Amino acid sequence: MTVRIALLNPNTTDAFTARLGEACRAIASPDTVVVARAPAVGTPSVECHADEAVATIGLMQLAREEEALGTDAYVIACFGDTGIDAVREIASGPVVGMTEAALQAATTVAAFFSIVTLPPRTIVQAERVVRYLGLSHRCRRIRAIDVLVDDCIALDETLLTAMIVESRKALDEDGAEAIVLGCAGLSALVGPMTQALGVPVIDGVGVALKIAEGLVAAGLRTSKHCSWATPPRHSVP
Repeated sequence: MTVRIALLNPNTTDAFTARLGEACRAIASPDTVVVARAPAVGTPSVECHADEAVATIGLMQLAREEEALGTDAYVIACFGDTGIDAVREIASGPVVGMTEAALQAATTVAAFFSIVTLPPRTIVQAERVVRYLGLSHRCRRIRAIDVLVDDCIALDETLLTAMIVESRKALDEDGAEAIVLGCAGLSALVGPMTQALGVPVIDGVGVALKIAEGLVAAGLRTSKHCSWATPPRHSVP
């Protein structure tokens, strides 16, 4: 049976959406169809609360379209899990956020972890998910490099070096034993960073995809009892 998973990128940058789709298709099961989508209108990156508010509207529209197509599960490909509760209200299948997936994976492969994100103002979004999952005692620190999300498109040596330097500080100063990458656009750095650091480096997008596949295989769907009940028609754009 074919499983359709919608990979939702909250920003409107086509290069990010294409890259995320390719990465997930490379690790997806043979029967999984990964459809990478982004809002037609929104923000080119999600770096603040205002960006999140705008992006959430676009995600809700995408979720409604995907529901009409019978989509089995969703992945939110943005650190901080932008709009995840709104999408869960619309979706019948499971909705997996890359941040929740990354943090849960980190606690499985290491006793303690640190997050390395970008830019510094997004630390608050990461903190929100850490607290929501009750993992403050496992998260040693949330670090950030002073780079904009848009700059991740190039994935140049300067970005890689900055991430490795900050991650080494997390290992040496924080007592972290694994590193969580705090941006969907950093997924291509997993290999070189793992080699340089010698510890697990976790990209939440790939982990979220595999969790989504597992939840579908287990027959689990989003509970519509109370918290994530389907919203009134007038609430969905």
